[in-house]
Amino acid sequence: MSIKSYVPNAITMGNLLSGCVAVVFAVNDRLELAAIFVALGIFFDFFDGFFARILNASSEVGLQLDSLADMVTSGVVPGVVMYQLLEDASGIPWGAALEEQHFHLGYIGFAITMASAYRLAKFNVDDRQTNSFIGLPTPANTLFILSLPLILMFEEYAFAKALLENPYVLIVLTALSCFMLNAELPLFALKFKNWSFGQNKVRYLFLLASVLLLVFFQFLGVPLIIILYILLSLVFKEQS
Repeated sequence: MSIKSYVPNAITMGNLLSGCVAVVFAVNDRLELAAIFVALGIFFDFFDGFFARILNASSEVGLQLDSLADMVTSGVVPGVVMYQLLEDASGIPWGAALEEQHFHLGYIGFAITMASAYRLAKFNVDDRQTNSFIGLPTPANTLFILSLPLILMFEEYAFAKALLENPYVLIVLTALSCFMLNAELPLFALKFKNWSFGQNKVRYLFLLASVLLLVFFQFLGVPLIIILYILLSLVFKEQS
């Protein structure tokens, strides 16, 4: 095997390492640092497939390795982050919950991890998802979940903070996240086969709107981008 055949898998390992570091920070409630390493992992996740295509180095091992790395970065980490958010919102630390025999709401967050695992397993055996997605991709879902603590930390939107500090709202978001990961909803992929505006207008519109949302709303723009992605996919499903 040539050296170039190992390049995509090496990049995938970068995703896995980033995810492992993010898990450590998330467990220690350093969610802003966890978000940085998740973003780095998603960056690696995009480029492992890119280099696999241009180097003609795709393999069955690479496909499985990619899903295993995603399971950490885009499966375990968002589950831990939601755990921490629910713990903070409930006001009952996990130790106290055990001592007083209370059910700790934080454990509900790991439903995201389980739903992510199921989605990744389905993706590997679903031949309908070669050029588009069925259900919300795990990296997109992870960006949505990781944006929530960043909104609480760095933004001044009182209504958003009030919602995200409510444990019942977080439980609803968890349920919605699990549903969207595995819903039979066709969503477009950001894969450009050419640069034609006519054939990629939905993608160009999405990228332009995403930049504007980030400029005007900062971290609050991230969940708005994910919502926009879903809406555009549903409205323009014929063209995407």
